[in-house]
Amino acid sequence: MANSRKKPPEAKKDAPAQVHKKITFQKPGNILYPVPAALVSCCDKDGRPNLITIAWTGTVCSDPPMVSISVRRSRYSHRLIKETGDFVINLTTEDLAAVTDTCGVRSGKDVDKFKEYGLTPFDSRTVKAPGVLESPVNIECRVVQTLELGSHDMFLAEVTCVQADERYMDQNGKLHLEKAGLIAYSHGAYFALGRQLGTFGYSVRKKKR
Repeated sequence: MANSRKKPPEAKKDAPAQVHKKITFQKPGNILYPVPAALVSCCDKDGRPNLITIAWTGTVCSDPPMVSISVRRSRYSHRLIKETGDFVINLTTEDLAAVTDTCGVRSGKDVDKFKEYGLTPFDSRTVKAPGVLESPVNIECRVVQTLELGSHDMFLAEVTCVQADERYMDQNGKLHLEKAGLIAYSHGAYFALGRQLGTFGYSVRKKKR
């Protein structure tokens, strides 16, 4: 007797038609790109401010809100952050791309980067370090732990306050960072962000009838 049961539908093949060969790097490294290109502001115990460009930064916890930045011990800003225990992560935009790059290659030991590069410091609400007024979002952070990892020390910090440019807030208090022209860093180069592909959970969300 023939089997009358229907065959299950075949799974959709999402794999590309052509599978390319993988190349193994001779030496493993950090190829986790793209990453933020953040301007991190800090200051010494007397309030003298400085800026450093940080790509090794990210979210590490949602509750309490926590972030991390990794800084070489040889950098002037490393000493300042160790001294005061706080810093501000300032998001960067296409308009800030050039100064973001400059702040990453010039030391602030003998120059006030705010004055030198035309940026405006403003008082933070919860930390000693100032924010960058030209940045669309300023994330105030207080260090809770320092991890000595190797080439870099990682500063784990709790987010104590966030301030955003009112131009990117709608009437319902929603932040529209897609309008800010944010940039990212990838393998030695800066890039503008591209078009939106979806929102969180869009791939499994039921379509409205």
